[in-house]
Amino acid sequence: MDETSPAGRRVPLGALELLDAVDAHGSLSAAARALGLAQPSVSTGLRRLERQTGLTLLTRSASGTRLTPAGVALLARARDVLAASDALEREVVALRTAQQGRVRVAASLSVAEYLVPGWLASRPVGSPVVDLVVANSRDVMDAVLHGRADLGFVEGPDVEDGLEARSLGEDELVVVVAPGHSWARRRRPLTAAELATAPLAVRESGSGTRAVLERALTAAGHPLAGAPAQLGSTSAVKNVVRGGGPAAVLSRLTVADEIARGDLRAVPVEGVDLRRTLRVVWARSRRPSTAARDLAEHVLREARRRSGA
Repeated sequence: MDETSPAGRRVPLGALELLDAVDAHGSLSAAARALGLAQPSVSTGLRRLERQTGLTLLTRSASGTRLTPAGVALLARARDVLAASDALEREVVALRTAQQGRVRVAASLSVAEYLVPGWLASRPVGSPVVDLVVANSRDVMDAVLHGRADLGFVEGPDVEDGLEARSLGEDELVVVVAPGHSWARRRRPLTAAELATAPLAVRESGSGTRAVLERALTAAGHPLAGAPAQLGSTSAVKNVVRGGGPAAVLSRLTVADEIARGDLRAVPVEGVDLRRTLRVVWARSRRPSTAARDLAEHVLREARRRSGA
């Protein structure tokens, strides 16, 4: 059966990737650069795809390369195939990782810095290797949902659809200022209105800390106002506060040492519930490996032990 017959053989994934790249970048040369290929290789691959399908998929002009209606229709189906191929690749990685006795973990910043080291150090000798990625809670959940992590540890108020979750206990957020800040000397607690309108340094959108603060202030009837300074890490927020800048709202886990040393002062707040739940999450659609389940159970036991439950 010859190459021009549609039933001759399956269309190679590489050819579909070429078509997708041309559509995304608008020319053969741009597609070649994006894929790290030589332009003649891209041209040859697309001509072969046209011969194999018996369709004219591209129109070429001085202004660039565009897909024909047939090319657009084919690419719509091709993207489903490419997405399925990506899912297969992730599943292969997950199976290989499980077979090798490794666990891929994603954890939010506060949990990764202040809790994960203790959890890992308390495991039995010879436990599977853990590969840890640190991200904000939203990105942690995305990694677990899409198979880039076997387990996730998050601190936000919500759990994405498609995830199972178990509570690891509660944490709370605390308002902190430098010793020279005017709030460090005040005798009465802050109100929700004062906190919502004050100059603050906060974590970026997507962090569990930021989400809990916004949810708590909204529930108290005073949504976070103005344009607070947004920083991508807890350390950066603490440095801004220590330098005499604005107040911040951070996990008590992350500021306990600074408060004990007197580098930061905790400011009481009334009328705002700044408690939050820490959770372990995994994808509902994939059964965790034995190594991942063992790690999750160990962490849950450690969390209960430390809380005295």
